[in-house]
Amino acid sequence: MNEKNQFIFFQTPIDNYVLPERFTFPFNHEPHILCKIAAKELQEYLERQLGWGQDFGIKHEKKQITIGKMFGILLVENAQKEIGYLAAFSGQLEMGTAHQAKFVPPVFDRLTTQGFFKKGEEELNQINQRIDLIEKDPQFLAYQVLLEEETRLASSELATEKQKAREAKAARKIRRQKGKKMLEPAFYEALEAELSKESIKNHFHLKDLSKHWKKRLAAIQQKNDVYLEEINLLKKKRKQKSADLQQKLFEQYVFLNQAGQTQTLFDIFKNTLQIIPPSGAGDCSAPKLIQYAFQHNLRPVAMAEFWWGQSPKSEIRKHGQFYPACRGKCEPILEHMLAGIEMDDNPMLVNKGSEKQIEIIYEDDDLLIVNKPTELLSVPGKNIQDSVFLRMKQQYPEATGPLLVHRLDMSTSGLMLIAKSKETHKILQSQFLKRTIQKRYVALLEGEVSENEGVIDLPLRVDLDDRPRQLVCYEHGKSARTLWKVIERTNQQTKVHFFPVTGRTHQLRVHAAHPLGLNTPIFGDDLYGNKANRLHLQADFLEFTHPSTDKVMRMEIEAAF
Repeated sequence: MNEKNQFIFFQTPIDNYVLPERFTFPFNHEPHILCKIAAKELQEYLERQLGWGQDFGIKHEKKQITIGKMFGILLVENAQKEIGYLAAFSGQLEMGTAHQAKFVPPVFDRLTTQGFFKKGEEELNQINQRIDLIEKDPQFLAYQVLLEEETRLASSELATEKQKAREAKAARKIRRQKGKKMLEPAFYEALEAELSKESIKNHFHLKDLSKHWKKRLAAIQQKNDVYLEEINLLKKKRKQKSADLQQKLFEQYVFLNQAGQTQTLFDIFKNTLQIIPPSGAGDCSAPKLIQYAFQHNLRPVAMAEFWWGQSPKSEIRKHGQFYPACRGKCEPILEHMLAGIEMDDNPMLVNKGSEKQIEIIYEDDDLLIVNKPTELLSVPGKNIQDSVFLRMKQQYPEATGPLLVHRLDMSTSGLMLIAKSKETHKILQSQFLKRTIQKRYVALLEGEVSENEGVIDLPLRVDLDDRPRQLVCYEHGKSARTLWKVIERTNQQTKVHFFPVTGRTHQLRVHAAHPLGLNTPIFGDDLYGNKANRLHLQADFLEFTHPSTDKVMRMEIEAAF
């Protein structure tokens, strides 16, 4: 591949645009205008590529619909002070290649036919095939069935004999009691001897039967173990080979920074909480782009990534939309690669709610109902302490207990219950757990929803590679159910009421945006939709039973958007 062609000159005139003063903060940013222009040019190029045999699930022409892919743009300056850009895609294309004209190469190509990784994979596949062959061996399967049947028969027969022994013991006890009352001492002594012999006989019969079955089952188990031992040895060998192959792979990914310093994938992750690099680390577009720039004396100026094609089933990715780099895979790598480069401030360290006030809607001796402003945390975060909890603690120093009865996401505004005592908190918490508290949210969605009401049932879990984003996961996710109803449709937008049955993190945001939900993000959702002045989601109604008066309390506020 001719790598001279990877520096791409803009087709669009860019002389009137000002370059950014500092490099992009990769994990939360608004793409620079030049990155948007470059992305548009790249997207036009992608639309013309018919020879790839991959439509990213856009046209659905293939029987097996594929999903999309993340593409990246890196604005760079060459040695002649010319501005252009580099392009990359995450992972590999469907046809099994990590190389494609116009795009930078991978940091390490694990897919090389003659490379160690492909050979190692083939060895692992051979072990897997051998294990599969043994597990499907008719004789092995027959021994397993026989062992199961004989074990069940042994258990049944032994249980029957034990029951008989218990009944015989009870009968002997009755005979002994009657004999003691009715028989002469000499005759009673003879009865005792007879009963003792019966007891010993029954004991040894049960013992012999147990030995018989133990020996019989052991013989079958021994034949079964011949197969199991070979399977276990193969699995142990597979595990070791897999670990060795993974370690060798980690050592091949060597990342540069602007000072020319290098670190392997293993070195980068060994001091993180993950320790072991996650699958696919180093193959995302951002590390590929920056690596190529440093290798070819190109100065990184700004970057952006966008999704192209159909969304995965678990994540929420919109065709053509910009997204930040993933944190789990890329953050440790980019921390090394971008060391020493002046970068935009991390907006996640800025307290956007610092100047916003908490409005008290209702207060008595037991509790408060407050209206939380958007962008204020409910509880202290890792980097920002300012929160509803901290302000309530400062405002009510005599209050006891956890104070907050429930939480709202930082970007969500609306009604929150605050308990002034541990006892009040316990009672209100119980109402939440029993789901007797009625909650309602109002949201403005980006597009039009055709149906008028319904139920969304999509289990959720955190995206381990990109916190705090949530995934739809039927295997490991927690149940998440939301009732919804349309209020009005105006200007190609839809206002809805959400009635969450459960209270998972980002539940309403994911249920709104996911293709299996409403497939329409909440307006202003910077994680699952598009940025705006705010997230248009508010907890606007609460109904609960007052812990002291038993009076039903209803509180409603008008949406702030």
